[in-house]
Amino acid sequence: MKKQQSSLNKWASLRHALSTGGGAPDCFLAGPETTITQSDFVSGSALFDRGVELSGRCVLVATTSQLIAASALIELDGLAHRIVVCPPDISLEHLPYVMDTAAVDVIVSDRAMHNFGGKRPLIFSPCSRTIVPRVISGSSRHKTEWILLTSGTTGAPKLVVHTLESLAGAIVKPAEQPGKPVVWSTFYDVRRYGGLQILLRAVLTGASLVLSDAREPIQTFLARAAAHGVTHISGTPSHWRRVLMSSCAQLIEPEYIRLSGEIADQAILNSLRAVYPHARIVHAFASTEAGVAFEVTDGLAGFPTSIVEQSKSVEMKVEDGSLRIRSNRNASCYLGQGAPQLKASDGFIDTGDMLELRNGRYYFSGRRDGVINIGGLKVHPEEIESVINRHPAVWASLVRTKKNPITGALVVADVVLQHGSQNPKRNRREMQDDILMLCRESLSSYKIPAAINFISDLSVSESGKVLRRNA
Repeated sequence: MKKQQSSLNKWASLRHALSTGGGAPDCFLAGPETTITQSDFVSGSALFDRGVELSGRCVLVATTSQLIAASALIELDGLAHRIVVCPPDISLEHLPYVMDTAAVDVIVSDRAMHNFGGKRPLIFSPCSRTIVPRVISGSSRHKTEWILLTSGTTGAPKLVVHTLESLAGAIVKPAEQPGKPVVWSTFYDVRRYGGLQILLRAVLTGASLVLSDAREPIQTFLARAAAHGVTHISGTPSHWRRVLMSSCAQLIEPEYIRLSGEIADQAILNSLRAVYPHARIVHAFASTEAGVAFEVTDGLAGFPTSIVEQSKSVEMKVEDGSLRIRSNRNASCYLGQGAPQLKASDGFIDTGDMLELRNGRYYFSGRRDGVINIGGLKVHPEEIESVINRHPAVWASLVRTKKNPITGALVVADVVLQHGSQNPKRNRREMQDDILMLCRESLSSYKIPAAINFISDLSVSESGKVLRRNA
């Protein structure tokens, strides 16, 4: 049996990885309507048939289709000087800023963008919906910069600069083992950091990938994933709560489940274990700026202090309660004149994720910029949610504030109950009392919700994270 490779950086580009055997002959990239096989990757190219020279250019990839975007990224890496990866929900008003800041001179899109392109060539016509990429023989001519856009802000996105080495720094090619091939899938969009990580894992380790679609009902997607034999699948805790709340969670039988992007509390980990008893369940910490830092495999929320103290490939420290990270997986900088500084003088990136140490284990308490103020006291909504989610009748919760003339704000919790939890024998008042009792046993008085609202579902953003708002 071959030893596990410690790094994938021997491949100069994604195209080089494919052309030198990175993908198995029968691996594939599947969208809702089209599947591209390994043999397709070496047979022809929609990009190169357009008569536009792409070598050394800065290319903006802004498509409606994940499959087109993924195929273009594979083809462009090592060829383009710079790739700008636009998420699907980017505001059109921000596109001129993004293109000017990144010095974009070619656009790859399947929609009309002439108003924003100016003199920049547009590779795809608005009616084009498919692309069959081609692997170019020979070594890479460029060390491509990857520009990813941050999400979740109200203003213009930040442009985060990566390379293939920093993006793939946490990916290792497993030892070859007999048995069924690895087929990845993800609820993330591959044009965001979390989804891009899974695309890279598939391409660089010779696995297949089944892409999701935001317009696709969850039952349809899970049925399609099952039909393709998905073995590994990733998403945010909010993604997974939606799966578990549906009636089709058992359509898939994954061997490996990965959570990231939000705090994985004990409730969601336990629920996944109950539904998928044979799966390996992992939650990981990563961000667009800091890269992949670590993963937790013991089935428990939080992570042991040893991860911070003994990590060899990633340096971590906790300062002022915030997790700070330094490694070769970090982005190098934010792009643009006047852009904020990404790293401190010592090279560490302040993630803004706040930690609490309890009994030799760190627990995420929330984001520094997500703190709510209750009568002058700071509250992390996620801390309260983790307590509420422990109730056996609760699927998910969202803690927010409501204006109050005396204290300024009150804590309010929106709660989604498991199917069948509301019945004539237990009225809403009794259920509210149960949840409040649980909160009183675990939380300081000012953190206890003043009101519990039962709702049918929580709104989730394009990035797979629960949408937070304060009233």
